[in-house]
Parts: sequence; structure tokens; C-alpha cells
Amino acid sequence: MRYVSTRGAAPALAFDDVLLAGLARDGGLYVPDEWPALTADDLRAFAGLDYAELTTRVMMPFVDGTIAEDDLAALIADAYRGFAHGAVAPLKQLGPGQWLMELFHGPTLAFKDLALQVVGRLFDHVLARRGARLTIVGATSGDTGSAAIEACRDRAALEVFILFPQGRVSEVQRRQMTTVDAANVHAIAVEGTFDDCQDLVKAMFNDAAFRDRHHLSAVNSINWARIAAQIAYYVWAAVALGAPGRGVSFAVPTGNFGNVFAAHAARRMGVPIASLAVGTNRNDILTRFLETGTLSIGTVEPSLSPSMDIQVSSNFERLLFELFDRDGPALAAAMGAFRRDGRLVLADARWRRARALFDGHRVDDAATLATIRRIWQSTGEILDPHSAIAVATAEACRRDPTQPMVALACAHPAKFPDAVERATGLRPALPGRLADLMTRPERVAVLPNDLATVEEFVAARSARQEAMA
Repeated sequence: MRYVSTRGAAPALAFDDVLLAGLARDGGLYVPDEWPALTADDLRAFAGLDYAELTTRVMMPFVDGTIAEDDLAALIADAYRGFAHGAVAPLKQLGPGQWLMELFHGPTLAFKDLALQVVGRLFDHVLARRGARLTIVGATSGDTGSAAIEACRDRAALEVFILFPQGRVSEVQRRQMTTVDAANVHAIAVEGTFDDCQDLVKAMFNDAAFRDRHHLSAVNSINWARIAAQIAYYVWAAVALGAPGRGVSFAVPTGNFGNVFAAHAARRMGVPIASLAVGTNRNDILTRFLETGTLSIGTVEPSLSPSMDIQVSSNFERLLFELFDRDGPALAAAMGAFRRDGRLVLADARWRRARALFDGHRVDDAATLATIRRIWQSTGEILDPHSAIAVATAEACRRDPTQPMVALACAHPAKFPDAVERATGLRPALPGRLADLMTRPERVAVLPNDLATVEEFVAARSARQEAMA
């Protein structure tokens, strides 16, 4: 398996090189040069596997030639051993044909754990083989940061820097990043929005001298390894609900488009996914695109679902690469104009192809609270705000009532207790292993939205750790 950049000017790489590179050197995102196929026989054979075994089978084509299957199976089994639910990603029925897939049973109570617990171990495996070190730099709107930190903490070959927007994540999300007592972890609160954090990370990667000097890599969803691991839970749910004998649809709450792109990848591989619905909050660039064919950057507005408070969805470039028929130079020109002008208008044929693939639905804060309240009253299930957006989107965008529709529950309700309490009157408690989170001391650097300042911070701490290694 080889990987190519969405912008067409970076060399094709094998999986292990893509894992360590993160972002391509031309500013693009890596994607497989061709999609591996899952046949109907493959899907039928998956029915008897546990989650770790199925994930190994799904990921193996993506790592083929770089990691042995026995090694991959062992690290994936280890990644999921500590999850609080034996099924890892259990399905619950909300109503006729309506399902909820819980993706929050990992160590940081968010769906990012399902991929990042694997990615952390992949880093260990590849770096140990090469005798190398990496500096991980990531931006988070809330959940990616804590999941990345938990996956990479205390690993001798990794130094981890996570940027998050100051005052724009929940207190639980912040403390999950700032209370980790690990010498290789650095939480940075940036005086700006998530998009500012993401732009700073991309700027560091595009600074070739800085990138090479400090051996930068990424753990957020610009890294293909994240997407590859996320594909597995869509295959898992589809098989559990009858694939290949019948199709299944998914409703995915998303800001950065990585989670729902993994569902699209599963569909491209042959999983019978009938439809995909993109749920957004008031920061609705993706819904507006699906309605109009125009990507237009707006102002990031705080909401009850802060992990989705994003206006520039970096993973959307992977879909655009397909809509541009894999013409990297043409897409590079279009993305350059988009970042310069804040606007990208797709040709009508390309937009209609996107509309055939995805539905979009926006859910404001009032509707989010109403959904949390209604589902709790009717089923007893307590949803966090992001999961509520998925459920509301599933209800609004169900194309075929005869096929199951799965809403993704992406975070534990205790990560957003204020919103849940407003909706239900109940304040969900953190699980026992996090019961003292609110009293743990915090370690955080508050930095301005300034590339030179952030680079200086990263350089000083990376150099110190390299000297100690």
C-alpha cells in the first residue's frame, strides 16, 4: 500500500513513513493510492470476531508491507484491553431501526480513544524499530488533545505538545489535558479559536527547517493512521446490523470531517453504507456547503458542543481530492484560493456528487438541549451535546426507514455536565478513575496566537528532552 498527497507534489510513501510524517510536505493530506476491498465473504467472516480482531483485519491492508499482522494484532489487542466496556463500541437500540453506537468507553471518555490508543502503539512500534524520536504537535477543539496525551504520555521516544483554544473547551476537557503528570506532555492554551490552533500546527509543519530539526509528527486526524483505525467501528456496526445482507446508515457529529470521512472510506472499501449524514452545530460550514456547493469560512462561535466549534474542516480536503478526480495540482490551487479568499465554489457537477454521498443537518443549542431532554425522557439514555446532534441528525436525515440508522455517541455525558444538567436536571458523574479530576493540579502554558512564540516554546522543550535522551 502506498499513499499520495491530496496536493500532488509530495512523494508517495509507505504506511510507516505516513504515520511519522503526519502532514505531507506540500501541505496536503495523505490518502491511499487505491482503496482496498472488503468483499461480502470478508464481511460475513467478520461476524464472529471481537472488536480488536475485526480492527486488525480492517487495518491490515493499510499497513501491508510495513507491519507484520501478528505485531499489528498484538498492539491493537493491547490498545483496547483497558476499555470499560467489553464490546469496546457497543450498540444500543433507541427505537425501531434507530441505534446508538457508544464510542466513549476508552480512557478519556471520547471516540478519539478508539483510534489514538492504536496510534500511540504504532508510534512506539515504528520508532523502536528505527531507533528514532518524534515531537508530536496537535491542535484540539476538546477531545483529541486528551486522547492524544493519554495515548502518548510517558513514551520515551515521544514529546507531545497539544494546542487548545483558551476558554473554548469544557472544564473536564481542559483538565484532562492539563492535569497529566508526565514529563513528555505539554498543554498549550492559545489565545484564539480552534482554527487558530490548527493553523499554527499546519504552519509549523510547513516550516520545513523547524519540522526537520524537531522531527515533527501529528496525532490529529490529518494523520492517516487515525482515519484507518476509525474505519473499523463503521465496519463493526454494519456487520452487527446485518451486512452484507442489508445496508446501514450513519449520522456523525463532526467539525473537522475526519470521523465521517472514515465512514466514507468504509463505504469505498465495500461496506454497504446506504447514506451518511453530517451533523453540525451553529458552526455549520459543512452543512452550508452541502446546501449550496460553496465552502465559506465564517466566525467560530462558542456552542454547547465545543468539539465541533470549527469553521475550517481540514479533513474535507480528502473528500475534495476525490471530487477533483484526484487532480492534486488543481486541488492545491483551489485550496490556496480558499485560504486566501475564505471561499471556494465547487462546480455544479462536483457539488452534486457530494450531495449524493452526504446529507447535512445543523442543530443549534436549543435543539441540542431539547434532544438530550427528549431522549432521556423516552429511553432513559443520557446524551452529551455532540451525541445529541448525531441523534437529531439521524432523525432528520433518514433516507430509508427500512434500514437501520446509527447515530454516533462520541463523548461520555460527564464530559459536558453543565449542558446535560440544563437539559435533564441531572448532573452526570465522572467514572471512578476520573473522580478526582477537578482537584488535580494543572500544568498549562498560555501563549498568544503567534507562530514564533509557539515555535520557541516547542523548540526549547524538545531540545531539552532530546539532550536528556
